[in-house]
Order: sequence, then C-alpha cells, then structure tokens
Amino acid sequence: MRFDRIIKSFQSYLSHKPYKSNQTNRPDKPTNRMLWLPLLAALAVVSGGKMGQPDGGWYDETPPVIVRTTPQDQGTNIKDKKISIHFDEYIKVDNPTEKVVISPPQIEQAEIVASGKKIVVELKDSLKANTTYTVDFSDAITDNNEGNPLGNYTYTFSTGDHIDTMEVAGYVLNAQNLEPIKGILVGLYSNLSDTIFTKEPMLRVSRTDSRGKFIIKGVAPGDYRIYALQDADNNYTFSQKSEQLAFSHDIITPSFKPDVRQDTLWRDSLHIDSIMRVPYTHFLPDDIVLRAFTETQTDRYLVKTERTEPDHFTMFFSYGDSLLPQINGLNFNADDAFVIEPTEKQDTVTYWLRDTALVNQDTLRMEVKYMATDTLGVLQLQTDTMEILAKVPYEKRIKQQQDEYEKWKKEQEKAKKRGKEYETEMKPKALEPKYNVASEPDPDQNITITMPAPLASADTSRIHLYSKHDTLWYKSPFILRPKPGVHRTYELLGEWRPGIEYSLEVDTMAFTDIYGKTSAPKKQGFKVKTEDAYATILFDIAGMADTTVVVQLLNKSDAVVKETVTKNGRAEFFYVKPDTYYARMFIDSNGNGIWDTGEYAADRQPETTYYYHDKIECKAKWDMTLTWNPTSRSLNLQKPEAITKQKPEKEKTITRRNLERAEKLGIPYPPM
Repeated sequence: MRFDRIIKSFQSYLSHKPYKSNQTNRPDKPTNRMLWLPLLAALAVVSGGKMGQPDGGWYDETPPVIVRTTPQDQGTNIKDKKISIHFDEYIKVDNPTEKVVISPPQIEQAEIVASGKKIVVELKDSLKANTTYTVDFSDAITDNNEGNPLGNYTYTFSTGDHIDTMEVAGYVLNAQNLEPIKGILVGLYSNLSDTIFTKEPMLRVSRTDSRGKFIIKGVAPGDYRIYALQDADNNYTFSQKSEQLAFSHDIITPSFKPDVRQDTLWRDSLHIDSIMRVPYTHFLPDDIVLRAFTETQTDRYLVKTERTEPDHFTMFFSYGDSLLPQINGLNFNADDAFVIEPTEKQDTVTYWLRDTALVNQDTLRMEVKYMATDTLGVLQLQTDTMEILAKVPYEKRIKQQQDEYEKWKKEQEKAKKRGKEYETEMKPKALEPKYNVASEPDPDQNITITMPAPLASADTSRIHLYSKHDTLWYKSPFILRPKPGVHRTYELLGEWRPGIEYSLEVDTMAFTDIYGKTSAPKKQGFKVKTEDAYATILFDIAGMADTTVVVQLLNKSDAVVKETVTKNGRAEFFYVKPDTYYARMFIDSNGNGIWDTGEYAADRQPETTYYYHDKIECKAKWDMTLTWNPTSRSLNLQKPEAITKQKPEKEKTITRRNLERAEKLGIPYPPM
C-alpha cells in the first residue's frame, strides 16, 4: 500500500500543468523534477523494472491572453501610429498580409511583426482626424507551441473623442455560379455618388473569409454605399477593368438592437456541458449579398498571329468588332485568296489559303488594317505590316513527303517479293472527316461531322441512312446542315426512334475540300437507346411565367449536361440518363441564350443566377415534376454544398488532447 501511495503521488505530480504567468486558476510549476529521480529508481527496483516511462504531462490547452496594449485598446484621442499588443506567452500571427485587415484602408501598407510575446503594428499613412481605426486580426493569432487560437480579435482606437461601434455584414458570391469568393475586399462609402468607386479609396473595409462572409467594423452612424473589389493594384478604388467587382444601389444604414443567442459550452470535444442564452448587441444589416463579376474586356488590340499549319493562319484579338481586318498582300495577290472563318464574336479570324502556291510559300508579307482602341479608349483604324511565317518550312515539308514516299515504296517492294498484292502508284491522301457517331446515342442526339479544311462541295446523294425494322433495312430521311456557330462542322439530323437500329453509309467522294482532297468511304452502325433507359424532369418555376429564363441541368462537377429555355415558366428535360443532377437558372435579360456579365460604367448588373436547393436523383422510367421558387432563399444559401468548390475552412479550435491522455492513463479529467 505504501508503494501505491507513492505512485499516486507521482501521478499527481505529473498532472500539474506547465506554468503560464498572469493566468489565474493554474497550478504552480513543480520545483525540481530531479528530486524524483531517486524515488523513480527505488520504484524500478521494487517493481522489478516493470514500471513504464512517464509521459510529458498535461498539454497546454489555454489560448494566449492579452496582458496589455499600447496605446490602450478602445482608447480615444490617440495620435501614435505604432501599436504594441503584449501577451502572456510566445505567439505567432498566421499570414498577416491576407488575414489582418486595417480600416480605414492604408494606401501604404502597414508593417505587422510578431516577435516573442508581442505584436507590433506600425501604420505608415497619416492618421485621419476624428476617425475610428480597427485592426482586425480575425483568427490569425495563436500561441507558439500548441497553436491554441486567441479567437477573433479586433484592436480598436479613435483619433477623436469616441469609438464608432456599428457593424455591417454579409456575403460576396460569384455572380455566375454563386461560389463564395474568398479574400475579396469589401468597402463602404459615405459619399453616395455613382462614380465615387472609381475616384476615391474606400472609407471602411473588410475581407471575405472562406465562406465569402465579411464584417465591416467601426462604422459610424449614417448612410453608405457598399462595393466589393479584387483590388489588383492596392489603391482601394476600381481602376482596372480586369478587377473583379460588385456594386449595389441599396443604401446601407447601420443599426443595432438587443438580442439573445444560444451559446454551447463543451465539457470536452464530444460532450456538451450546457447551452446558455446570452444577450448581445445585434448589428444590422447582416445579410447583404453582393454578386461579383469581371467586366468584358472591350479594349481591342491584336494579341497574336499564328500559322501553325501552312494552309491557314489565325489572328487573335482581345475583343471582337463588326469590321473584319482588311488584308493587302505585299508579296502575293490577296484578292479572293482566302476562305475566312471568324468566330461568333469576331475576336478570332482564321484565313484559309485557297491557292496551293500560297500554301507552299513560307513567308506571307501583308498590310493589315483593323479597328483597335487608342490611348483614349476610342476605336480607330490601325495599319500594321506583318510577316507571317509557316511553322514548318516548305523545304522540310518536301523532305517529309519524300520520306513518306520512300517508306511506301519499300513496303510495296516487300509485298511484291512475297507475292502479295501491291500498288504501283502512291494514292493521294484522302480527306479525313471526323464522324461523331455514338454506338448507342440518345434519341435527341444528332450526328456531327467535322472537316479538317473548308469544303468545296458536299454531295448528299453519296450519303445514305438506313433504319432496320424487323429484319429489313429501309432508307431513312435525314438533313445535312452546317452546325450553327461552328466552322467546318456539319449536323446530320434524322428521325431517331428509340430502340431502332441505324446504319450510316458514306460513299467515296461525298466530301471535297478546297484543295481537291476527297473523302474515303465510311460505314457505321448504331442503335438508339430505348425510352425505358431515361427519366424526364419538369421544373415549374414560380414567378417566371413572363420572363425569359435559361435552365441548366448540371452534373456533380457543376458542369452543364442539358440546357433549355422556359416556356410559360416551365422547363422540360427529356431523355435524362439515370444519375444525380443539380439545376441552375439565369434570367436571360437580353434573350441571347448565354449568361452576360455586368458593367459598372453602364450601371448594368450581371444577369441573375439561381440554384435549385437540392440534388435531383434520376432513375430510369421516372417522370418527375419539381416546383422551384428561386427567390425563396437568400442567394448565399442556394448552391448545394456538394457542388460548391470553395469549401469553408475548418475553424481553429483548441485541440483538447488532455481528455485522450486521461483516458489512456486511467485517471480522472479534469485532474482532482
């Protein structure tokens, strides 16, 4: 029994927590562990050397404590630009450049240094008179050893005789896909002018966290406009068109009210000790939602010109224009020299060379006239002289052709010696269209045929489509047409009947390109899936009967699978494969069928996007009708978490490892 008491005494000693100065309710530090060594030796002898090694004692689970600040936190009439915050232990500040936000914003970046047991913040800008300053550390401060977080901490002082204490809060989301935006600047202006965002720095600022949430502190009573900005040049104004931004016409008037919240007190990481109702000051508004976007780049300039293949070259512009470039050949005749393929926005233009003599010419010298934006932002006709070089010189191309011929010749001679069939003349290369024909296509899926070069002709009499009924094959009608908006791609539209087998048969010379190459024969069979393999989804969208709405069916990666335009507030999706889906819609204000961004100068917001709040499970043979009220939830609560890519970061918490230690040792926790 005597040895049991000794062991218990030793365990009691080990239970002592490491000492931290200026903290209450903490056991004193043991005097000298060397005093225990003879006792340990004796115990080892008595126990026959079976005693285990002692562990390191209790873990430090106490966050750092602020012992003083200079100047005093919440102080008034402060003139000092150097702030010192002292703690009871060694601390560190995690990523101060990103996490620490000073308001009013500092044009010259403040210096923030963590050293030993203190943090020093030195402001470089001149202090503004009668202004509340806040240094919001968020959760950046932890102790140096165990990483115990201080919690969200904001240091505040005023250069005047009072502290402004109002707050406004909300969220910033990507306007197109409602993703939370992390780290974007959010600021207030007391000047309500529509142009102030481009002229003066923000008055008070904050940054969003991983949830897209922001809290602007130290706000004075009054009326404000609010903006968000991905501030590339750190001037706190919207000065570059490439900067992501958000703006609102709503007038923000901060207010507050007494309120009560529930606070959960944890006994440990798994067990709740109690739930308390705690009175607090509720600052409003706290539900602002800003939709951030990047404006379309409208400044027009020539980005680059490429001639990756000898038969065509491409001009890439930063923005499109209704007037295509005018080309005057300097070492060739440009009249009717090209087949021109502009993109839909006319920001990219490809020129196919009609004449093979030009194809074989390594260098094309030309004078190009095109519309470009000058230094004042005005479109002007610009003239450039260009030399466009083929990536592979003509001499090298001839050598490659010769090598191919020699290889073919050896193969034919080998076949002749072996008594096999051989050719006496090398056939010219055939045109090789790319046929996109699925083996089991959906009933609403058409065949596409993409050409490697522009066509001179397409002979539909050499194209045949057959369908099988019972055991007999019959001709099936079809239409071959250029696919809208896609150059050199054709759609073959047929009456695709579920469960029916088809055969596409293309004869020789069905297609001929501008260089005289003709297509080889092609035969491919396929069978359209039966209707039993699909589901049907119908959306009845509340309040959108008179509005043009584009509804998109999304997969688990938030990518568009199907898309349709509503009719009288209903969106219909047929032939939906069994899977898990999500849904998104946007108000198509201009009726162009695509989502359009906003423009600050034109006072135009981006087109509004909504998400269906839940996943959609589809099974074969299912027909479902879903009611969708897009405005029933705030935008920040709409996008399902499963397809949200910007996940909220885990909040810093105390590790709570002492309970695990106590259970391991079989001793009570907290220690008696």
